[in-house]
Amino acid sequence: MAERRMFAKTIVLSDAFLDMPVGARCLYMTMSMLADDDGFVNSPKSVIRQTGATEDDLKVLIAKKFIIPFDNGVIVIKHWRINNYLRNDRYQPTVYTEQMEQLSLDENKAYTTKHNAVGIPSIGIPSIGKDSIGKDSIKNNVRFTPPTVPELVDYCREIGVVIDEDEFMNHYNSNGWMVGRVKMKDWKAAVRNWAKREPWNSKPKKTFSASEMEAEEQDIGELRKELFGEEQENGI
Repeated sequence: MAERRMFAKTIVLSDAFLDMPVGARCLYMTMSMLADDDGFVNSPKSVIRQTGATEDDLKVLIAKKFIIPFDNGVIVIKHWRINNYLRNDRYQPTVYTEQMEQLSLDENKAYTTKHNAVGIPSIGIPSIGKDSIGKDSIKNNVRFTPPTVPELVDYCREIGVVIDEDEFMNHYNSNGWMVGRVKMKDWKAAVRNWAKREPWNSKPKKTFSASEMEAEEQDIGELRKELFGEEQENGI
């Protein structure tokens, strides 16, 4: 197997690639470095442990179509032939001939499946199909990132609420950003719910009628006369 691996800028600097979580990008890079000369990786679970990534990162790579999974747990880097080119005298064919037979190259030299017989690694990930690789699936697989204090302050200002930011951060940092027994998915929703508990956020704003505002102006005018006299009233 060759010792050097390459990455095409059209792949790893694309918006689709950079929009993925850092863990998914790191996992892709590491699997690409460890793949055989045809782009196959036989132990994606081992690579996940090496990189500190999660199974969710693998799901994102599958959903975004940067890797193709098989029933026996092997995966292949979809854009392998775009990233890498090896001279014939250095090329070692993959041992996964059965999986290779299920693939073909499209016009851009990216791997694509010949039929629907391709499965996914047997690591507890549900089957991937047209209904499960849409925007909702990708959104649900993105790793939750807690807010920073400046982000929290800015969002409170944006929605016009006041909370104790330190108390909010300390509470959720201490419980691992859990909502009950479920991992938090949207910290902004948690902020809105937290703000509802604070009495000053729910206190109704007083409104004045036209007659009340007129009476208020008269009272202010009389107060000025008492304090400054008629000369001040007339601007003298």
